[in-house]
Amino acid sequence: MTRYRWRGIALHAVLVLALLVFMFPFVWTIIMASNTTADIYRFPPKFTFGGHFGDNVRQVLDNVAFFQSMANTATVAISTTLLVLFFDSLAAFTFAKFRFPGRNALFVILLATMLLPAQLSAVPQFQTMALLGWVGSLKALIIPGAANAFGIFWMRQYFQNSIHDELVEAATLDGCGFFGTYWHVALPSARPALAFLGIFTFVGSWNDYMWPLIVLTNPNHLTLQVALSTLNRSHGVDYSMVMTGALMAMVPLVIIFGIFARQFIKGATEGAVRG
Repeated sequence: MTRYRWRGIALHAVLVLALLVFMFPFVWTIIMASNTTADIYRFPPKFTFGGHFGDNVRQVLDNVAFFQSMANTATVAISTTLLVLFFDSLAAFTFAKFRFPGRNALFVILLATMLLPAQLSAVPQFQTMALLGWVGSLKALIIPGAANAFGIFWMRQYFQNSIHDELVEAATLDGCGFFGTYWHVALPSARPALAFLGIFTFVGSWNDYMWPLIVLTNPNHLTLQVALSTLNRSHGVDYSMVMTGALMAMVPLVIIFGIFARQFIKGATEGAVRG
């Protein structure tokens, strides 16, 4: 009995240590955002919260169109997430529950695209946006991100194990067509997986930097990450202001995760067991 008790204590100690390690960057960001750049450069480092957070926030708002950029980012992130949830789940349901010529070959090709780095597609994707006349607009961020291979793979694995073929057949016999079966049978059973995919997509779209930096040429359409990068001056970096901007950009993500954390964790754990 004593051995199991000590094992439990050791396990909890490891978990607490891991929590402290993962929380440190977030706490350090808050510390830097509440101090001045001079305090950040001090040696030994200052590990206490300062009283300059309000001044740093005002500096960020004076140097960056923060709320406009946040609105652009929210528009892109929400639109992309909704499109990904629809198109990825629709394609995944087709791959999981319907047989058609070339299904396996198409799925292998789909998986192969996950092995390609995003940098390889930047040039042809930019050329496509230029031909469509979308360079500089938010459509150049939303439409290319409307579906992705990971989401299709994730939802396919979930549909394969959570929806029995007999249930699909019964819905067909009851008069449900393809979209009826998808809407009334597939989606209700996949809410945890959809929640996981939704949060995963939203966070990725919110934090995306490389593609918006390339394609957004209109200053009024800059996303938050690109706008905050302008705080890095060539003659020097005000780290307290940069960290304040990063902290302000992080707040919506924390709120979203706090609201949907239960579904996110449930989807991740069920996917791990089912997959």
